[in-house]
Amino acid sequence: MPELHVHYLPHFVREHDLADATVVVIDQLRASSTVCHALAAGAQDVVPFLEVDAVLAAAGEYERDQVLLGGERGGERIDTFDLGNSPSEYTADVVFGKRVLFTTTNGTRAINHARLASRVLMGAAANLTAMCEAVASDKMVHLLCAGTNGHVSRDDLLVAGAIAHQLSQGEQFRLNEGAQATRGEWQELLSAARASGRSSSEQLAIELRDTPGGKNLLAIDHDEDLVACAQIDSKPVVPELDRDAGCLRLL
Repeated sequence: MPELHVHYLPHFVREHDLADATVVVIDQLRASSTVCHALAAGAQDVVPFLEVDAVLAAAGEYERDQVLLGGERGGERIDTFDLGNSPSEYTADVVFGKRVLFTTTNGTRAINHARLASRVLMGAAANLTAMCEAVASDKMVHLLCAGTNGHVSRDDLLVAGAIAHQLSQGEQFRLNEGAQATRGEWQELLSAARASGRSSSEQLAIELRDTPGGKNLLAIDHDEDLVACAQIDSKPVVPELDRDAGCLRLL
């Protein structure tokens, strides 16, 4: 039976344990959500980098109008960059046809941690169903939560639980302990949504406010990002890492 494993942080799993498997990197607030928005808006691709200096060095290899520099440190747009890490910034009129050179505090590091995997994809609420369909036939799937500044963050766990919930329908996947626990959290969210008469997206937006990542965004007045990131299936695309080209593209 295929297996589904959830890892609460990258440093909770060794890189070699992810080798030759499918890894879905989840940085719900906000890298995964932003990459989905960028590619859905027609960006050519998104190139992840660990460090700001690496982005600036890579930018020098292109004509300036061919690329956009995007990302954050401390949640805020980096000086001299074109874009931050808010999904709403990545609209078609801004990113269509452009290569996005991208670095974030947590998400791009999680991508790097999964570099030995056979497939690396980005998962978020925005592409929940499309992501589940993309990995449904794989034999070993790891959901790798990026966390917030080295700490477990419930925003990632909720999305991991949503994926586990969908993939465990019909008992097609065997779930590890982390997958079972996060699935339970997602099922509690669905129950709360039904009890209050809210949609699952509305309930998710509310619960994101109390997560470490959500609190950080509220502190820097990025409330609107919580609503944007909570819209389930709003961007039904599957960003997958093209290892040879070193970029995230549409599956």
